[in-house]
Amino acid sequence: MYATIQKWGNSQGLRIPKVLLETLDIRENDRVELIPSKDSITIKKAPSVQHKALEERLMAFYGKPLDQIERISLAEEVDWSKPEGSEVW
Repeated sequence: MYATIQKWGNSQGLRIPKVLLETLDIRENDRVELIPSKDSITIKKAPSVQHKALEERLMAFYGKPLDQIERISLAEEVDWSKPEGSEVW
């Protein structure tokens, strides 16, 4: 089976025939993994992603429990350093 790479907005797109997608049990909006190799691209159905709660994301980001994460007071002024570029203050 052959297909053609075509312009799609600012990117390039590839239309995959419905019969092929049905054979692989891939539907619209399913996540897939693109695996490049020397002269080919393998497309695999990606495992479903479990959404994490905010607490889980924060613990993963900071690498420590929530009660050990330093809180930033919104009442304090934060120094973001000197302006870069042509910002107007």
